[in-house]
Amino acid sequence: MTYLVGKLVLGVVAGAPNNGLGEDNVARAKQMRVGRDTYPYVSAQAFRRWLRDSMPADEPRSEVTRSGSGAKQQAYTAGRPDKFIDDDVFGYMVAVKKEKDQPSGTCQRDTVLATGTFVAVAPRRPTQDFGTMSRGFGVGENPVIHEHEFYSAELAGDVLLDLPRIGVFETAGSGLKVALTAAAAQQARTGGASDTTLRGNAAVALPLAERRRRAAVILRTLAEVRGGAKQSLHYGDRSPALLVLAPMRGGVNPFTRVLGVRDAHTVFRTEVLREELRAWSDELDGPMLLGWAPGFLGEQRERARDDLADLIKGGTVLLEHPRTLLRNLAERVAAGEHDAWFADQGQG
Repeated sequence: MTYLVGKLVLGVVAGAPNNGLGEDNVARAKQMRVGRDTYPYVSAQAFRRWLRDSMPADEPRSEVTRSGSGAKQQAYTAGRPDKFIDDDVFGYMVAVKKEKDQPSGTCQRDTVLATGTFVAVAPRRPTQDFGTMSRGFGVGENPVIHEHEFYSAELAGDVLLDLPRIGVFETAGSGLKVALTAAAAQQARTGGASDTTLRGNAAVALPLAERRRRAAVILRTLAEVRGGAKQSLHYGDRSPALLVLAPMRGGVNPFTRVLGVRDAHTVFRTEVLREELRAWSDELDGPMLLGWAPGFLGEQRERARDDLADLIKGGTVLLEHPRTLLRNLAERVAAGEHDAWFADQGQG
């Protein structure tokens, strides 16, 4: 079994892509404190919303049902990963109360695409800005003042794509909530899914061609993600400025420490990357992708190219623009060149 694991870095310049609770009429950017330092961040939920919204417009989305009121509200998607790629990739929990003489509609699915919180690598204190509204006001009338925060920072978060689970849904298992109810599983079979096992549990799997297609959609979407709050005032690029991604057999992510801080600036640590690649060479299932947008982090891209020249020449590391690498990988996956990555031990 193979996972794609690594780290994504977003370059935020004078932006406020994810906001927290307002305070004293000020829109606060999300931020955390570590000791005396402040680190702006984008929550995993926000980034996953960007990904969902960035998927191709012709890709059907799972409908959302909302019920209840007040503190007893709940909202859930259709819970049909066989029909909707977002249910497949992002997971869900559908908890429908069992009615008399009716089977339970409860099912859940853990995420296939795991994402961490995107936290500033180096501490950055957001700047507080204010604006005014005075259009149409009479002479001598005071304007209405509104305030908000924004910042510039490199935000880094870990990512994991569980390839063997794309398009495969549990129908039974000890201690697990099933991903599909019995009725839904039968509908999936009628639609072309076949019975299999997934990590020791009974499951149904979509045809391999559809699983390839969905993986390719995810990779292309990662290459072109867009979104974020305050775009009217702080529009900016939200696609990965830097990407470290590698196929790993065991799912361990050894690339969480490749970024560091020197003189209050973000630095890429090629010595850390090199040692991690050496330590985990037996788990690598293909070249590591080092996607790096030109101009990001100044001249560090060219220094990294020089420092890793032997690994690049030997094919262990591929260095190119993040979009180029992700789109090329998507094409190879869709063409069936990496079908072994979708296999799971015990899958039949």
